[in-house]
Amino acid sequence: MPKVLEGIKVLEHGTFITGPAAGMLLADLGAEVIKIEQPQTGDPFRAFRGGLYSPHFQTYNRNKKSVTLDTKVAADAAVFDELVREADVYIQNFRPGAAERLGTGSDRLREINPRLIYCAISGFGQDGPAARRPAYDTVAQAASGFLRLLVNPANPRVVGPAMADALTGFYAAYGILGALIERQRTGVGRRVDVSMLEAMCHFNLDAFTHYFSEGEIMGPYSRPSVSQSYVLACQDGKWIALHMSSPEKFWRGLVQAIERPGLLEDPRFSTREGRIRNQDELIEILGEAFAAHPRAYWCARLEAQDVPHAPMYDTSEVLEDPQVKHLQLEVETEHPTVGRWRTVRSPVSYDGQRPVEVTAPPTLGEHNDAVLGAVRERLAARR
Repeated sequence: MPKVLEGIKVLEHGTFITGPAAGMLLADLGAEVIKIEQPQTGDPFRAFRGGLYSPHFQTYNRNKKSVTLDTKVAADAAVFDELVREADVYIQNFRPGAAERLGTGSDRLREINPRLIYCAISGFGQDGPAARRPAYDTVAQAASGFLRLLVNPANPRVVGPAMADALTGFYAAYGILGALIERQRTGVGRRVDVSMLEAMCHFNLDAFTHYFSEGEIMGPYSRPSVSQSYVLACQDGKWIALHMSSPEKFWRGLVQAIERPGLLEDPRFSTREGRIRNQDELIEILGEAFAAHPRAYWCARLEAQDVPHAPMYDTSEVLEDPQVKHLQLEVETEHPTVGRWRTVRSPVSYDGQRPVEVTAPPTLGEHNDAVLGAVRERLAARR
């Protein structure tokens, strides 16, 4: 695939998810991303069963190089500054004030390199009454109102992956790309600020718009009800998902697939509004119908009627789906010490060329010699 960010050098001082996710997105597009880690321990997300290569770390650190530097040590700080002079982007996700204590604050780094785009990711913003509070994924989801749209009121438990962390990384990469475009015109970098709270409030925009325009406070079933979305258990214990949306033809197709023509005349379900209003009764009827046959049977019937549906796969099943295989979503490479390494590729293709080449996440300090050797030689020559 074309490396559209080839020639862009990124220094990522990120830990856990938000900073590393932003760096990975840029690396996937061809940027050279140098991950700066603490000696001996590295990114705290590395730690796993006595080693430093956890699945969590692997998720967000492919296509990168790893170097170890402690900017509180004078010699390492000098090497770091030299890297900054050559860099296009710097990413950190420290708590507000920590970068300044480490000597990596935006004012100092942008004085070293005025072209530098400095991205600071935080939990609640760089200032304000909550700025110094610790923030993790669930905290940001809750503070933005998003978590309330996920939790079943009858069984209030946190569910799902670390969406706030990953999405904040996406928004950070989005902001960085905008600043890179502007720098082509001005020759000067920007400071890009993104907080988890702001990112998740923006991602939760639909709920805010309903509140602003209609005074409606949405709940976990608001959108699924309006969009006529269902998950149903089949005879074999497997699940299937349906999303009718608004076109009437999808409802008619579903009725044909389950062979319940009487539903078309039933006053409870004959209109979209009625189906939304009487969703619980409809789910009971659909649940009874789908429990009569295995999932493969229903997939075939729904596809024949052009009804929007999908098997509700687990992770292993996704990889066996014919369309997933056709799209080459699973990619792999060999790492010199880790061995065979697999991941899911970037979803972005250019001119039909899929990004099927990948490098495995680096081991701690794997690129110290390759990246830092020349820098240290230059510094020694100046003395």
